Amino acid sequence: MGSFSIWHWIIVLLIVLLLFGAGKLPKVMGDLAKGVKSFKAGLQDDSDDAASGANAKVIPNQPANTAETAAKKDEAVRN
Repeated sequence: MGSFSIWHWIIVLLIVLLLFGAGKLPKVMGDLAKGVKSFKAGLQDDSDDAASGANAKVIPNQPANTAETAAKKDEAVRN
C-alpha cells in the first residue's frame, strides 16, 4: 500500500494527458524547467550575496543604537 505500481503511474499520466492535451504538455514542462532554473539561480545569488556580505544595509542619518541614545529616549519619555 505504501508504494505505487507502474499501473498507477500510467493512469496518472493518462489523466494528465487528458487534462492538458498532448500539445500543451511540452509547453508546460518547458515552463516548469524555466521555473526550476530561475529558482536555482536565485538560490545561487543569495548564497553569493551572503558570502560577500552584500545583504548588510546601511541606513544613513540614523543614530547609532547605543546606551547613550537609549538613555536620551528614556529621559525624553519621562519629561
